[in-house]
Amino acid sequence: MKRIYLDAGHGGSDSGAVGNELAEKNIVLKIQQYMINYLNETYTGFIINTTRTTDIFLSLSERANRANSWNADIFFSIHVNAGGGTGYEDYIYTSPGSTTINLQNVVHNQVISVLPKYTHANRGKKRANFAVLRQTTMPAILTEIAFIDTLKDANLLKNETFLREMSEAYVRGVAQFTGLPTKTQPTPQPTPIEDTRLYRLTTGTFQNAQQFAAALTRLRNDYPWITYEKADTTELNPTYRIITGTFTGKATAERFAAELRQRYGWTVYVNEA
Repeated sequence: MKRIYLDAGHGGSDSGAVGNELAEKNIVLKIQQYMINYLNETYTGFIINTTRTTDIFLSLSERANRANSWNADIFFSIHVNAGGGTGYEDYIYTSPGSTTINLQNVVHNQVISVLPKYTHANRGKKRANFAVLRQTTMPAILTEIAFIDTLKDANLLKNETFLREMSEAYVRGVAQFTGLPTKTQPTPQPTPIEDTRLYRLTTGTFQNAQQFAAALTRLRNDYPWITYEKADTTELNPTYRIITGTFTGKATAERFAAELRQRYGWTVYVNEA
């Protein structure tokens, strides 16, 4: 069971970057929730822990310490950039191990497949001495989705589809890195085609008129809601059959035919009308 720790940056008295009527602390919570939703919908074999799910403040050391004490397999810190630039970038620690480098590679590769759709620049894979990257003991990455103080990027941060698709790219990277299995999807079942054809039931033969009349009377007494008719009896030695009115769909006709066979012991045929 993989242990995934999500760290929504800033919070409480620390609003993070601000601009264009947006605050980083609110956007990263939204991204985190999109990530959680997509993980739960698509993958299995993991548990999630988070720094925060509400507007509270925690120090950088406390964030790292919580992930460490929980024995997380991966630390994913979610941020929004500022400083007048444009585009996406992600960070790992300045002297990373090979597993952390691999984490950055797989997350970055998933993200850059989304960027062209929004003509959002790829600022590349970077390294920095950020506290949450330095103090965590597991592979850790910090993402900067866009610049809140650049109008073009800010408009993307107001675009829920962009936030969701970037969040899902983050998750695909996490899933690839940790080897999460996807949930088994049920095999789609073909929609049954409705049978609207009409069918009649025909009995086997009755050898004389008296047998036929008795059978017909019994049937009409038991099923007054069905109409009946008699087969042609113009032969020299006539035989008689009961032919019912029509049923819609062969399955319906077959069910009633089976009932007549069981109830009366008759031979009953199903024929398209």
